[in-house]
Amino acid sequence: MDKLSYAWGLAMGHQLKGMGMNSLNVEDFKDAVKSVYDGSEPAMNIDEAQKLIQEYLSDLQNKAEEAAKAAGKKFLEENKSNADVKETASGLQYVVEKEGTGAQPTAEDEVTVHYTGRLLDGTVFDSSVNRGEPATFPLNRVIPGWTEGVQLMKEGAKYTFFIPSDLAYGPQGIPGAIPPHSTLIFDVELIKVVKK
Repeated sequence: MDKLSYAWGLAMGHQLKGMGMNSLNVEDFKDAVKSVYDGSEPAMNIDEAQKLIQEYLSDLQNKAEEAAKAAGKKFLEENKSNADVKETASGLQYVVEKEGTGAQPTAEDEVTVHYTGRLLDGTVFDSSVNRGEPATFPLNRVIPGWTEGVQLMKEGAKYTFFIPSDLAYGPQGIPGAIPPHSTLIFDVELIKVVKK
């Protein structure tokens, strides 16, 4: 039981730290757990505790979202000063790595592409290249930054897209992969266009 108790403490500690709880009064934590197990009077009731936790997590999330928005805005502002970077009216930025000579898609077409998607810190969150198999999908069924950007390409082209959050996954992000309000970077090779 001693080992199991320690294991639970270790697991809870890692979970709390992973949620952004970077400091914790371990004695108070221990006293609260003890009150549950020995039946003594806790310093607050469970409803108060849950409300306090919810407010803390909400505040933490708001701060993270504001930081992500600021980081994306700063990145895009600095990025567009690069002579190779072009920007569309929507705010989508891109660099032509290699021009293509084949068909050019419309939003209604289906495309086959190889791509790697990264966060601003370089973390790869998705990659057909790493999977070793290109992806095929209707161009009007993806994020707006992709729908707009890939229409600029011709078969054989390779572009790098810098996609503002509002043209990507916005405030919802993708849990476990893309934080809310993330500006994204995609390396895209347009392999084939199937006209619809």
